[in-house]
Amino acid sequence: MSIVYPQESGSFSFDLKKNYWGSLFGSSEALALIELAESNKSVVLYIARDIAHHDEIKKGLLFFKKSIEILDFASWEVLAFDHFSPHPDIISSRIHTLSKLLSIESAIVVTTIETLSQRLCPKDYIRKYSLNLKTRQNLEIDSFTESLIRIGYRRVTTVMEPGEFAIKGALIDLYPMGATNPFRIDLFDNEIDSIRSFDSSTQRSIEVIEEIYLLPAREFATDSQSIDTFKENYLSEFGDTNGFIYTEVSEGRYPGGIEFYLPLFFDRTNTLFDYIPNNSTIVYQKGLDELLQAQSNELLERFEYCQSSLERLPLPINKVFVNKSDFFSSLSHKKQIQIQTSKIQQKTGLNFTSSILPPLKIEAQTKKPLNKLIKFIESFRGRILIVCESDGRQSVLVDLLSSYSLNPNQCSNWIDFISQSSKLCITSASLNEGVVFEKIAIISENNLFGKDAIKQQRRRRAKHRDFDEAIKSLVEIQLGDPVVHEHYGVGRYLGLESRSFDENQQDFLSLEYANGSKLMVPITSLNLISRYSGANSDHAPLHKLGSQQWIKAKRKAAEALYDVAAELLEIYAKRQSQKGFSYPAPNDSYSSFVSSFKFEETPDQLKTMDDVLLDMQSDRPMDRLVCGDVGFGKTEIAMRSAFLAVESGKQVAILVPTTLLANQHFQTFNDRFSKFPIVIKSLSRFQDAKEQKQIKMELKEGKIDIIIGTHKLIQGDIKYQKLGLIIIDEEHRFGVKQKESLKKIRGQSDILTMTATPIPRSLNMALGSLRELSIIASPPAKRTAIQTFVDQWNDNTIVEACSRELHRGGQIFVVHNDIDTIDNMAESLKELMPNLKIRIAHGQMPSKELEQIMTDFYHQRFQVLVCTTIIETGIDIPSANTIIINNAQNFGLAQLHQLRGRVGRSHHKAYAYLVIKSHQSITQNAKKRLDAIASLEELGAGFMLANHDLEIRGAGDLLGENQSGKISEIGFNLYHDLLKRTIHAIKNNTKLDIKEALTEEVEIHPGIACIIPDTYLPDVHERLILYKRIASANNEDELKELKIEMIDRFGPLPDPTSNLFESSSLKNHSNEIGILKINIYDDKAEITLNEKNSIDPSKIINLIQTRPTQFQLKNQNTLVLKEEMEADFSRISKVGKLLNSIV
Repeated sequence: MSIVYPQESGSFSFDLKKNYWGSLFGSSEALALIELAESNKSVVLYIARDIAHHDEIKKGLLFFKKSIEILDFASWEVLAFDHFSPHPDIISSRIHTLSKLLSIESAIVVTTIETLSQRLCPKDYIRKYSLNLKTRQNLEIDSFTESLIRIGYRRVTTVMEPGEFAIKGALIDLYPMGATNPFRIDLFDNEIDSIRSFDSSTQRSIEVIEEIYLLPAREFATDSQSIDTFKENYLSEFGDTNGFIYTEVSEGRYPGGIEFYLPLFFDRTNTLFDYIPNNSTIVYQKGLDELLQAQSNELLERFEYCQSSLERLPLPINKVFVNKSDFFSSLSHKKQIQIQTSKIQQKTGLNFTSSILPPLKIEAQTKKPLNKLIKFIESFRGRILIVCESDGRQSVLVDLLSSYSLNPNQCSNWIDFISQSSKLCITSASLNEGVVFEKIAIISENNLFGKDAIKQQRRRRAKHRDFDEAIKSLVEIQLGDPVVHEHYGVGRYLGLESRSFDENQQDFLSLEYANGSKLMVPITSLNLISRYSGANSDHAPLHKLGSQQWIKAKRKAAEALYDVAAELLEIYAKRQSQKGFSYPAPNDSYSSFVSSFKFEETPDQLKTMDDVLLDMQSDRPMDRLVCGDVGFGKTEIAMRSAFLAVESGKQVAILVPTTLLANQHFQTFNDRFSKFPIVIKSLSRFQDAKEQKQIKMELKEGKIDIIIGTHKLIQGDIKYQKLGLIIIDEEHRFGVKQKESLKKIRGQSDILTMTATPIPRSLNMALGSLRELSIIASPPAKRTAIQTFVDQWNDNTIVEACSRELHRGGQIFVVHNDIDTIDNMAESLKELMPNLKIRIAHGQMPSKELEQIMTDFYHQRFQVLVCTTIIETGIDIPSANTIIINNAQNFGLAQLHQLRGRVGRSHHKAYAYLVIKSHQSITQNAKKRLDAIASLEELGAGFMLANHDLEIRGAGDLLGENQSGKISEIGFNLYHDLLKRTIHAIKNNTKLDIKEALTEEVEIHPGIACIIPDTYLPDVHERLILYKRIASANNEDELKELKIEMIDRFGPLPDPTSNLFESSSLKNHSNEIGILKINIYDDKAEITLNEKNSIDPSKIINLIQTRPTQFQLKNQNTLVLKEEMEADFSRISKVGKLLNSIV
């Protein structure tokens, strides 16, 4: 049965070459396409106007589809002749679609007009360059590597994106194009033993697979034959071989933007028209001719601009794109349907039965918000389906409707709805526009809530490693970097070296000290080594081996630390002894509040929320720092804790640094708390004096539950009736004075502080366990890292950056932090790009006007916002993915990171341009800041940046204002470590004995090789990190978890690595019971005890008396066991058993 098709005109048959369809409104176009493809069982190609239209129609098709396959042939999302290559995910999906089209009989393919004009690889290319892999198949590693490189795969150390592969011994990790997950192939000799899919974020296996199909990794071939073809074609096209592109390709390198030279790799090219079967139908909206004309003009403009670069001359337009006449001649060979929304007058056309929905918007301010919707439901004769973007919105609507005694039936999808007969149904799915047919009406969230409802789906990510690890880890270490050895001081890192002793190979970390002396550190002691962070690394001290210099420095620091620790503990003790309010456990209304969250929480978010709940339920005042990168979901944590506080009858104050953010939080909180009877007010300069006075009154009387505002909230004249929780957002923006006045009003309230880049002092306190610290390090799914460029202002670069963003339907922030010249800035941008809509925003504007501009920008009513740093705090605009920061040398690290975090909030590639005056004129520190921000492109970088800031500025004494010289002498990590031990000692009423604090590590010499062989794991960096993790594992569980991870990622452990785990386990055990040293020889073992130990002397005496030939005591503190030792790890476990028997 057809829903959208006019009943009287029979079926979907059409005899004409070109057909006309009219009266298709809202999402009816997608439904008509689905019904056409399913009844005709052929391929339908839909041409979208641009990327935004392409995404919209795809959503509709996925919503209505029954059995037909929807294929996406996406745009590259870069400008024509660009110097950037498309994102690997885009290439992966395009190649997947082309390979499907070679054999598929019925499907709907969605593409844009620009993509359809592109010249593509010939049809035989994909078949020729694809590989199939099955278990039990023979596979020879070297030739397989060659074939992978030939079809464009890149060899890397860790596989993260489509088109990459890695070889680790007998394991091959591979991320095929078009696949959802990468695969791990395990070889036995030259035969494929098993194939498992794995998760690229954790590198752990998911499930076993029998067979995989490998598509080529690029849209052009990279074997020697194709490169020869490229050279010939290049020469005949340009007449010489001087260009940058020619040189790069000849050397086997493929620079960004190489895709626009694709036709040179082949003797002939095809277009998408050639890939679709002859009986296909091509569908497009009215106005195709005008669109093609506009595109030709744009291409010509880009071509002329790119021709000015003599280094990289572009190919002629008609070599890369099909011209207008060829496009229409290809189109004329296929059946066509032209669609329009208005009614068609001529006889040959076909008018559908769809019509536009009446206005149904929910008006929250009125007495009956659902009035329009209820009237429509009552008057409509047929069935109605309401489509919500998320389950959260769905439950809100179901509750709203039930208060009008309407109970919609919940259905899982469109097919489920069709098979039912209930009048009113509701489902959650993605659909932009609703539509009305004769017997069915579809209402989308846009129709009810307007365009405000924007959802971002999130996916779980693996849990991150601990924070101490982030600081201590050697992940970022490079040759020549300063490192701290706890016993010998600060040296320079020279790399990993292997040495043989008694025919056993051992790995050492080689460090250089003053006067060129070298120290070889056995890898079992890697936990004594950390990256030096204190003063900047050029000024890091270089200690002398064997001198007293280091011991003195350490003793001095430890003594100074004693005072710091005592003072901190006093603050801590005061806080501990204070009795705060103990909140009750969360109840049902809290659970329903949580369930209305429209994203999936990341594991870190859940953990942080549990920590906050525990803090609030304890009877001590909470003081927790939540550190999470920009856009990783800190606000939700604030909302949940605020909800709990209000439920328990307390008031909540939310302190934010700017008026704009206060306004945005006010909106967000209102939306999120809309179902609950909670009074939320905002106090900032957006309110006039009269309103402010009224709000202060209500606060004092306890009529307001949640107040959101700037530092006005902590001024003396504001009184609260029962303040229970203070939430500070963007902590790094508040000064010392504001924090002091906050302390005065806080009393016994709980405090929750949120920030992306903690200031060094807060970080220092949190790391010293003086404030509880929660980290949200897992990014929401599909957020890609931000590409960052540092350069001087150049009109062409700026124009190109803006056009690239606008081309994919996005928007641009331009940060110019000087109100006097901001108008000139906007003017000069207007001159550069006359057809752009540009608006200005800064903090001195009237508040209503500022609010209006931000709303307009959010709704994409203009493309470029020139603004001051007013936007750095938390404004979320998913469609803005390019930011240009003028005079970037004047910003601090935290500010640059916050500003850059305004973009990259969706799954598009984001670009940040840091524009500076000139490379010569900027200061050394500014240069360091810019380098740090450009190097940390990955997500979750906020915390790492705070650490860099710690190095550039010094950590700052925790309590005093002076930047501590002690830290720069011994390095921040050891300082922090000693601080922790000192605090621990004072808590246990003992004084930290400096000698004891610096005790020697347990030394274990098992007499057999304990290493990770380079044949098992060739990447030095990866080995170093694993050595460090093994040496730092504190118990059996951590070692076991590491072992499982290594076997999964790199294959079965070789014997020397199993020995390493056994020996680490023995070391941990020896540490606990007070053993100083263990030497194992082929015929005996010697165990040396520490002065303080937990060994039972009577048991040792008993052993020596009962078995005198086997056990002896030497030098009062060394137990000797005489016995033949096997040359494997059994000798280590033998000693372990002995230790257990004497404790």
